[in-house]
Amino acid sequence: MGPSDRHDRLRRWQAASLLAAAPIASLSASDAAATTPPPTPPGQQRIAAAVLVERLHQRVLSGQSATATLESWCAEHGLAEQARVRAVRVRGQDKAAPADVLHALGATDGSAVHYRRVQLVCGSRVLSEADNWYLPARLSPAMNQVLDSTDEPFGRVVGPLGFQRQTLADQTFWPPRGEGNQGVILEVRALLRDREQQPFSYVIESYGVAALP
Repeated sequence: MGPSDRHDRLRRWQAASLLAAAPIASLSASDAAATTPPPTPPGQQRIAAAVLVERLHQRVLSGQSATATLESWCAEHGLAEQARVRAVRVRGQDKAAPADVLHALGATDGSAVHYRRVQLVCGSRVLSEADNWYLPARLSPAMNQVLDSTDEPFGRVVGPLGFQRQTLADQTFWPPRGEGNQGVILEVRALLRDREQQPFSYVIESYGVAALP
């Protein structure tokens, strides 16, 4: 066998090897495509987000404490490594109670009404912000001291009152109301009543997009 014959046989063997490998490579590519999930269409993403907003809405309405509700929500959706909701007091702001708030609280002209604005935070996420007007005369001195001097969540502080939460108004927003991280997906107005059904707190809660996983 001459050198030219050997070269011809080598070329034919290489060509046959490439043809044999081609179906395998094609099959591997098709397998990879089959195991890679297609991207979720934007329309379906919007629907999924709207469903989550409504779930949060119902959880807030059925719960007695926004703090406790958000804590369980944070844990279920893995929003933070440690599902502990803390209040961050927004200081240097004061808002006089509107007439409808005073009426709902049953406040008289001589009633002291305190104002507290907080953010409820889980990990690095600001889940909600709340304006809270409350009657200190209907809380214990110890509760007032904690509320005045710490950032402890209101619901956690007044828990011993065995309070009930009455929703006065609620509305969801999808797309969110506002831009970017400041967008609001849910607003709730609620009245808190003690065991004797006396109102002592009026809150306006705004839940932000950061509450969504």
